[in-house]
Amino acid sequence: MMKKAIRHLRTSDPVLNGIIQRVGNYGIQFREPDFETLVHSIVYQQLSGRVASVIFGRLAAAVQSPMTPEGILKLRPARMRKLGLSTQKTAYIRDLARHTRDGKVVFEELPALPDEEVIVRLTQIKGIGVWTAQMFLIFALRRTNVLPTGDLGIRNAMQKAFQLEAPPTPDQMQKLAASWHPYCSVATWYLWRSLEV
Repeated sequence: MMKKAIRHLRTSDPVLNGIIQRVGNYGIQFREPDFETLVHSIVYQQLSGRVASVIFGRLAAAVQSPMTPEGILKLRPARMRKLGLSTQKTAYIRDLARHTRDGKVVFEELPALPDEEVIVRLTQIKGIGVWTAQMFLIFALRRTNVLPTGDLGIRNAMQKAFQLEAPPTPDQMQKLAASWHPYCSVATWYLWRSLEV
């Protein structure tokens, strides 16, 4: 399927074709569609990858594997903050743990749901906005047609690739991406990588 997706993107958009040639092989790293992955997403919000990785490693060690809602809720908020989490992220992770423990979010149900419904369910949790839900769709549920219009990296990549004067608005992004469907997630991965090569 990935060969088909890349062939579609290369033939449907000359700008994306150039990016794909420059970046090379598609190499997305998927995660499991579970509680730990969503905790990971919250920890990584608005932090550099290196800092977030250290904090997430400390949290994982404190909770022990596998990471569970019960394990998170056993940690006192003060302890979570000592691991490097902000007060806000501590509250978000604890809210996610309570939602999961109480059956308000059932991770086993998410793979069968359409993208929009996954976003609705996840965004009921404090600290999980549309962007985090979209990252879960792409990297955990492996959905192929997600265009995260709120992602600053994608906006910057599209501005650079399409030689725009300013980062595009969500509407402009949708128009530029019209030919990418049904493989917007694959295009998104290439756009992220285009900022590094």
